[in-house]
Amino acid sequence: MQMMTRDILLDMEMEEDDDEDGDIGDAPASKRPLLRTHTLASGLALENLDQMNASSFGTLGNQHDFQSPEFEEFNGKPDSLFFNDGQRRIDFVLVYEDESRKENSKKGSNEKQRRKRQAYESNLIHDGLQLEATRSVLDDRLVFVKVHAPWEVLCTYAEIMHIKLPLKPSDLKTRTSAFGNFNWFTKVLQVDESIIKPEQEFFTAPFEKNRMNDFYIHDQDTFFNPATRSRIVYFILSRIKYQVRDNVKKFGINKLVNSGIYKAAFPLHDCNFSHPSADSSCPNERYLLYREWAHPRSIYKKQPLDLIRKYYGEKIGIYFAWLGYYTQMLLLAAIVGVACFLYGFFNRNNCTWSKEVCDPNIGGKIIMCPQCNICPFWELNITCESSQKLCIFDSFGTLVFAVFMGLWVTLFLEFWKRRQAELEYEWDTVELQQEEQPRPEYEARCTHMVINEITQEEERVPFTAWGKCIRVVLCTSAVLFWILLIIASVIGIIVYRVSVFFTLSKELRPSENGTDPIQKYLTPHLATSITASVINFVIIMILNIIYEKVAIMITDFELPRTQTDYENSLTMKMFLFQFVNYYSSCFYIAFFKGKFVGHPGDLVYWLGKYRNEECDPGGCLLELTTQLTIIMGGKAIWNNIQEVLLPWVKNLFGRYCTVSGSEKIAPRWEQDYHLQLMGRLGLFYEYLEMIIQFGFVTLFVASFPLAPLLALVNNILEIRVDAWKMTTQYRRMVPEKAQDIGAWQPIMQGIAILAVVTNAMIIAFTSDMIPRLVYYWSFSVPPYGTHAHHTMEGYINNSLSIFNVADFQNRSLENPYSRRGNYTTCRYRDFRNPPGHPQEYKHNIYYWHVIAAKLAFIIVMEHIIYSVKFFISYAIPDVSKSTQSKIKREKYLTQKLLHENHLKDMTKNMGVLAESIIGVVDNNMRPKLE
Repeated sequence: MQMMTRDILLDMEMEEDDDEDGDIGDAPASKRPLLRTHTLASGLALENLDQMNASSFGTLGNQHDFQSPEFEEFNGKPDSLFFNDGQRRIDFVLVYEDESRKENSKKGSNEKQRRKRQAYESNLIHDGLQLEATRSVLDDRLVFVKVHAPWEVLCTYAEIMHIKLPLKPSDLKTRTSAFGNFNWFTKVLQVDESIIKPEQEFFTAPFEKNRMNDFYIHDQDTFFNPATRSRIVYFILSRIKYQVRDNVKKFGINKLVNSGIYKAAFPLHDCNFSHPSADSSCPNERYLLYREWAHPRSIYKKQPLDLIRKYYGEKIGIYFAWLGYYTQMLLLAAIVGVACFLYGFFNRNNCTWSKEVCDPNIGGKIIMCPQCNICPFWELNITCESSQKLCIFDSFGTLVFAVFMGLWVTLFLEFWKRRQAELEYEWDTVELQQEEQPRPEYEARCTHMVINEITQEEERVPFTAWGKCIRVVLCTSAVLFWILLIIASVIGIIVYRVSVFFTLSKELRPSENGTDPIQKYLTPHLATSITASVINFVIIMILNIIYEKVAIMITDFELPRTQTDYENSLTMKMFLFQFVNYYSSCFYIAFFKGKFVGHPGDLVYWLGKYRNEECDPGGCLLELTTQLTIIMGGKAIWNNIQEVLLPWVKNLFGRYCTVSGSEKIAPRWEQDYHLQLMGRLGLFYEYLEMIIQFGFVTLFVASFPLAPLLALVNNILEIRVDAWKMTTQYRRMVPEKAQDIGAWQPIMQGIAILAVVTNAMIIAFTSDMIPRLVYYWSFSVPPYGTHAHHTMEGYINNSLSIFNVADFQNRSLENPYSRRGNYTTCRYRDFRNPPGHPQEYKHNIYYWHVIAAKLAFIIVMEHIIYSVKFFISYAIPDVSKSTQSKIKREKYLTQKLLHENHLKDMTKNMGVLAESIIGVVDNNMRPKLE
């Protein structure tokens, strides 16, 4: 095709624009930043063309200036990844609907869209890309534009993007396994190297065209792998302009897709996932990934991380590396958690205080005060079932497990840093921060000139310091508003708990003989807890869907510079919201419910109307366990259904509607088009799901030691589900570079620090472990107790205070069970002096002993765990010594290699120059000598 010598932009200043996708991708033509998109045909840069008058770029009438792609018929090769000539590889595919064949649409709008697309494609050709169009086999309204980047384009943009490419094969030793002595066992878990061959290691350096001879170029067709080619082409597609309107240029494939001019843009999968390609030159990497990674029969095998990184890019590779490492570490936590659970389960029959609750002569004779203004008196032994369950979770094993998890999370984070450093070295992302390019949306807004403090040169920024302050204030206000909205929903759940508990207390009255199964298994506390947890889960999911869109809008308004900055900013907003959304109810049950209720004679009311909720006589720990089980289990089931069924049903429906009974052979690009789009933030939601789970596993593990086991089972399935949907249900994502897991690392560190405090406070204030220990060691024996030796006998009677029924504030309250006799006293859960005492209903000495013991426990536990955590963090370096040596040696050898090659070139050039000079001198001197 004949190359153009200038850009084609539509001048639409006099016509109405029909874009509805906002202004991302727009920039004033006079103030627009200089985009590094070099014109290959003429050797000029497009930034120089930006200074030309916009009106000279062409108008709607200049149809002859457009360069259109070549139209070719499908050649009948469904597995082909090349143009029809079989030589040029397809690096990207653009899909649009032919305006001339659209039904029931406006003619004027179609013409505008067609001309914008023509201008865009013409500028792609002008920038050196080669296009070939093919009409759909299954739907003749669709047109697929295949994009190929020639060698010269790849080399130019590889230098612009600072892409590291091979210099020479590496002679450094590969990382050896720590389980080398168990090869007979680990071999079963490893990926078969005869199927997925290990990648050859190279020394690499940022590519430079003037040093092309220094690089390991054996074949131009394979020097840039498919993932790198797709990255380069997407970089170009995101920055090519297509229109000028009101002196504003519009550019980028994302804007064109959002406005409907193109229906999709994606790189190709290399083959079908279920069988290898018929093309002998195809590497069949998608098929290998499905067979050895995504297939259920490979669930026990390690992940082929190098192949994942090669096919999908470092960003997806580092996610699966982190998820796999997290799952491995969960195995140890799950084993210890199950051991602690079994300890509590087998010792539940030795729980003295639970026996007293269930004993008809003790718990059956203790009459408890009503828990609401219309509730009846009740006998303590009706909570026998819940007290037996509580013995499983509220045991000494729980304390041991809480301390263990405080250390486990530190070990996990420190060892992950080391593993991450190894991956940075192996995947050439050590110096990624220096090579990341600004987002095109950021470049489009750079309209203000400032002086760089380092270079003292002028550079463009999107807004002034005052404008940045305004954006920060607006964004912070929006985030705070949504957090307050979540808190309001939590208050609504509390009101629901109170009102429903009152109602159920009236309806679920004990039967005469006490054998009603509903009364036995469905207590008002249990029914209220379960229904409130379910409603809370539903509210969480609804608010989650709404806030996702709000957070994206806020982050777009902030306009971060790079994609990493964008994702980190969005990550902090989303996690802050999700933290309040998912954990607020758990924090309420653990630390607020039942803590500020007063006593029956002086109750605490909300707004003077709603009586504060009370815990079960066994405490709120069992209710917290129920809440965690419902949220964790419900979230895992919902997410897996959403991740598996939703894309599968959509793809099934799409294929049914498209094929319509025909048995035509579809090409590779058309098969991929009918798959689902994962989106640029798809991986972000995967991280978010796992970090929320990480919070449940660490923050409240003292109340539910089986949480790591549930997380382990979920993650084993999650890895394969994510692998399955990426390889079978989604289009291939544009490969992206990533050095680490980004903002998720400091978030996990913050959760780890907070987890020590929350678990210590759960044991101190939510469970009854400290009051029981105080009773056992101090109040069961003289001077406070009457037993001759330390024992737990009498604990229930000692932990329940006495109240005189005649002291009720509401004297109009009638006892619904007057036929059982009038009660003069009742018991309630607190440590207060009995009626008739000089300080009646004031906290007794037992209360102050318990408070002192709780505070002492929190301080001691926190200081011990934090000290050990600090020591572990100090003792385990973030980068291992071997990895540091490899990084330094590779840097040294790379610099040496480039320097030696440079000296060779200089010597060679000097030799040629010397020979030329000698030849000239000799030719001049020979006639004189003769």
